[in-house]
Amino acid sequence: MGRASALLTPRVLAFGALAVALGLYYGFHESLPNTSTWGDVGFLALVLMPAVLGLVYLALPLSAARERELLLVALAFAILAVVLHQAELNTLADFAKLGAMAFAAFWFLNFFEALSWVVLVACIVPWVDAYSVWRGPTNHIVHKHHHVFSTLSFAFPVPGEASAANLGLPDLLFFGLFLTAAARFGLRVLVTWLLLVASFGATIAIAVAWDKPGLPALPLLSLAFLLANGDLLWRALRRDRAAASAGSSRR
Repeated sequence: MGRASALLTPRVLAFGALAVALGLYYGFHESLPNTSTWGDVGFLALVLMPAVLGLVYLALPLSAARERELLLVALAFAILAVVLHQAELNTLADFAKLGAMAFAAFWFLNFFEALSWVVLVACIVPWVDAYSVWRGPTNHIVHKHHHVFSTLSFAFPVPGEASAANLGLPDLLFFGLFLTAAARFGLRVLVTWLLLVASFGATIAIAVAWDKPGLPALPLLSLAFLLANGDLLWRALRRDRAAASAGSSRR
């Protein structure tokens, strides 16, 4: 118990310091110097996104809570996000959405009985996301109902401006899912977090370079998870296959 408390305290302190820093940035970002487009991309990819998503990394030990508790916390954050949005407290609403998606991911992973299930998801969701963004419902929402997309996304405001880059809530959900899977199945947690965060920055950079209003984020996110843990995933899949073969031969 003492060791757990000793490990938890630095995380709590880091979480608090990061939350304060983010609060100051979100409160005063329009007063900061305005930079070039690529300066904005660099700031979002290398500073703001790692800071925001660092909150999920620091909260990762909470994923060990009971399934019911995780679900209740996710629902509580979702309700709080709706209330804050109705009160036009959009920044606070965004962080409530982040909490809802993080705890929903913590809860959802309990249904994955094997690592191979996570790998399967990582191979499927990029295609679904790409179709949705380019030809499906996400494309329609982004171009015809932008206010709906703003409601169902998290904003990363640009320094010195009122504009922001947005990540959809499903992107945050799968970010949390892959990160939690890395922790639960003994993969490379920190490397996974670094590459997952970098994938979001890369997606924004590509969107700016191609002058696109939005690109699917899940293809690079899934690729980042697979690259961070490729050798470990391969060994785990081979072990599972060998165990299954041994079990069938005994019959």
